[in-house]
Amino acid sequence: MPLVTLNQIKKSYGDRLLYEIDHLQVEEQDRIGLVGANGSGKTTLFRLITGQEEPDSGSIERQYPAELLPQLKENHATKSGGETTAEYVIQALNKQPKLLLADEPTTHLDISHINWVEKSFRRFNGAFIVVSHDRTFLDKVCTSIWELDEQKITVYQGNYSSYKEQKAKERRHQETEYEKYISKRNQLIEAKEKKARQAVNATKSKVKVGDSEYNLKGSAPYFQKKSKKLHQVQKAMDSRLEKLDKVEKPTDSHAIKIELPDMDKLNRRFIIRLTDSTGEVPGKTLWKRTTLSIKGGENVALIGPNGSGKTTLINKLLTEDEAIQLSPSLRIGYFSQNLSTLNLNESILENVKKEAVQSETTIRIILAQLYFKGEDVYKPISVLSGGERVKVSLAKLLAGNYNTLILDEPTNFLDIQAVEALEYLLKEYPGSVLVVSHDRSFINTTASKIWEIEDKQISEFEGNLDEWEAAKTHASSITAKEEELMRVENKIAEVLGALSLDYSEEKDDEFKQLLKRKKELKDS
Repeated sequence: MPLVTLNQIKKSYGDRLLYEIDHLQVEEQDRIGLVGANGSGKTTLFRLITGQEEPDSGSIERQYPAELLPQLKENHATKSGGETTAEYVIQALNKQPKLLLADEPTTHLDISHINWVEKSFRRFNGAFIVVSHDRTFLDKVCTSIWELDEQKITVYQGNYSSYKEQKAKERRHQETEYEKYISKRNQLIEAKEKKARQAVNATKSKVKVGDSEYNLKGSAPYFQKKSKKLHQVQKAMDSRLEKLDKVEKPTDSHAIKIELPDMDKLNRRFIIRLTDSTGEVPGKTLWKRTTLSIKGGENVALIGPNGSGKTTLINKLLTEDEAIQLSPSLRIGYFSQNLSTLNLNESILENVKKEAVQSETTIRIILAQLYFKGEDVYKPISVLSGGERVKVSLAKLLAGNYNTLILDEPTNFLDIQAVEALEYLLKEYPGSVLVVSHDRSFINTTASKIWEIEDKQISEFEGNLDEWEAAKTHASSITAKEEELMRVENKIAEVLGALSLDYSEEKDDEFKQLLKRKKELKDS
């Protein structure tokens, strides 16, 4: 029996329709990822399922009460955002509900704690619906995706990557169908225009054949009848054009070219150097002496546990600490969550154009990539949501007079569409980027170098996050192998000593097995 069933649901806010749902249900053990743009109604759907809100029409059948893990969690003065999120997750899971509704359960968590939440969700015995912009999380815990788009919910089987593949297939199919539609439409229009020309020529045929010939009995009615028939064919073609099933053109992603100041002086040259840099706060050492560097055009991800010193390192870069050397041509644009660079009374376009070095065409393409299209660019900042304001701030940096960007958690409060759009823009950005993020898919897509703060050390790795994780796994396996080899060699010495004093077949067999294992370890 389904845990929750939604039938003929309609939900609106004022004149704005959020969605119409014919039929949806949640079964036991379902692992559902709910995706959709900011403002599409994901949180409202959770409130409908829990009974906190009622639909405009339709019915919701609930077999068991659902446990809600909210996105906006009550802040505690003595706890960090990550600690608060972890506490909420633990409390929700400990209740062992039949159905858990989790709204952004990884907010403010570092990568190690996100891994812990993943394992907890995979071990969870009930069903869940989870909203998350962390695509890696959705890949690892979900077996189906509910997409909220264009006032409806579509169900896709599989995890997030499978959903994206199915969406790409749908787009290719739509492109093919659109091309067929345009081809058929053009054929009908061309044929219609040809018949129109023939009809006009038929009425003029008396000039071609001569007056005396035209006035022969039967000539005039023949041409009149021919013209009438051609006009009838035209009308039939008009009808076919009207009845032709229209196929919408897939949305195009415009290519973008961003020109930056002084990049010829910076590209592939050292632009930031940390020499014997140390990180300290009152009563605590964050990292010991370290030497690091960034070249022009490099994209670096700064990762590490909460409280490890990432913000301190960024502040050192921004304040030009004595242990840090910056290129004279460097122009840093900094993104933080306070969004203080935006003028609330001005429009999106006005805000982005201020201090911009890009053309208005490029600015509009950047905004379109971030889903501010057409008349949207004239909206004042004051009416935008938090996620929309984040996108405007990022657009302002991308269009600004900078050649290096430092981005502190830029994907917080963005929906998946916006995160993927930002990834595209950063891949096309010719300058340097230093980003702090816990979004593993985002890091993996945008970074070519990893800086990790851990155990009071900053290590540097050339490669993306997948390669970094593979290298760490390999290193840990090497360490484990070395440890076992040492134990085997010690045991061999011990058994050999025992055999020299008192031979036994049992000890001899053990000695042979140890030698075999030693060979296996050395050969592997």
